[in-house]
Amino acid sequence: MLSARLPDDFFDRMYAEAEDPWSLATRWYEERKYAITMAVLPYRRYRHAFEPGCSVGVLTERLLQRCDRVTAIDVSVKALDATHRRLGAARLADRVALQRGSIDSPWPSGPFDLVVLSEVCYYLQPQTLRAVLEREIPRLARPATVVTAHWRHAVADYPTTGDEVNDVITQTSGLHRLGGYRDDDVVIDVFDTASPDSVATRTNIPGT
Repeated sequence: MLSARLPDDFFDRMYAEAEDPWSLATRWYEERKYAITMAVLPYRRYRHAFEPGCSVGVLTERLLQRCDRVTAIDVSVKALDATHRRLGAARLADRVALQRGSIDSPWPSGPFDLVVLSEVCYYLQPQTLRAVLEREIPRLARPATVVTAHWRHAVADYPTTGDEVNDVITQTSGLHRLGGYRDDDVVIDVFDTASPDSVATRTNIPGT
């Protein structure tokens, strides 16, 4: 029988071997990806974001430029410790709640008006991801933004691919796709729980 997701010890091994196993803080690829992820968000400010799989907190720190608060979770205690150190050094730790947990567990209560699914959903089997989204999307604020970003190349250890993840999310009831970005390496999409209206329409720009 297939496991619902990669086991916690997979990540424990990764963080035992390196503090930043995916080089999130140093690779230009990651910096560029985070910039695109932030750029597609349709609202200037958010009240409370949820970030499962925060790793070492590089994206968490960026989210705090646009969010009043962030709740971030990870299955790895070492990852959470690294995030706490990063945000403490940036004097941002008081605006973040860090918790140990997995994306397939019940999400914290929020309410959240932004959910960031960045490089985390392909750790789940597709049917598990579908069940999680069907359970959690109706609990989000209206409107709320859901932004996704995933590596498109196959990884032998991962239960699914970034493209397959994107298909599952796009087909989720209650999500309206607003737009996104795709190249050979990454697919980034942004959704709204209330409306498919564009940013120009939302902000009453004449001609829309």
